[in-house]
Order: sequence, then C-alpha cells, then structure tokens
Amino acid sequence: MSHSVDFRRHVLNVREKEKWSIRETAKRFHIGATSITRWLKRIEKNPSSPRQRKIDKAALLKDVERYPDAYQHERAKRFGVCTKAIWSALKRLGVTYKKTLNHPKANEDMRQAFQNKIADYEKRRKSVVYLDESGFAHDMPR
Repeated sequence: MSHSVDFRRHVLNVREKEKWSIRETAKRFHIGATSITRWLKRIEKNPSSPRQRKIDKAALLKDVERYPDAYQHERAKRFGVCTKAIWSALKRLGVTYKKTLNHPKANEDMRQAFQNKIADYEKRRKSVVYLDESGFAHDMPR
C-alpha cells in the first residue's frame, strides 16, 4: 500500500525539523529507508499508465497468421502492450515457435543423393569444402 502525499510531506517535514537521518526517520515512522530516499527525489505518486489490460485473442491469432516471423516486441508495439503481455497471451493460446527436427520442405531423396555424392568424393579422396554463411547483420530482413 502506498502512503498518501500528505503523510509523505509530514515525514519529510519532521525529518528536516528534527534533523534526523534517513534511518532514524524510517525507524521512527516504521517505514523503509528506501521509501524516504525516493520521496526526497519525488514526493508525488507515480501516475498509473493507461495501458491496455486485455489482448483480443482473435486479433492476436490473425496477427500471428499475417506476420508469422514477427518478434514479440513488434507484436507488442502493434497492440500497444508490453512484451510480457504478448508472451503470456501467446502462451495461453498455445502458440509456440519451437523448431522441429524435420524441415517441412525437406526432400529425403535429394538428401540421400547428396550424402551419396559426398561419400563418393571421400572414396576418391577429393576434399569437400563447407562455406559458412553466418556473416549477416541482425537488422537484415528475414
């Protein structure tokens, strides 16, 4: 429970008048020293944010269909909520981005042909060179 602005002013006035330390004031009024330190910086209460409390499930599912590769922070910006709200809403809906062991476009015949070709090169003692394509910027399109 937060203390009223009047009580905060009273505590700070008594502290100033009696020339108490923050610890002495906290002990006298049975409040935390951190609260007094915070009140010295700003005595008013923090205004509550007018944020959206609930996310429309249908709209979120439509957003997932429309933007399947979107990051949670991108969805949060579109819905006007925090990333944690998107995370928990997706969790409630059972939407995950877990990777599967098999690629949906994998072709087992082509894979077997590639492995046979590699085995043939190794039999003939030809060297195989693999190129790493991981040199990309984080802001590149997916």
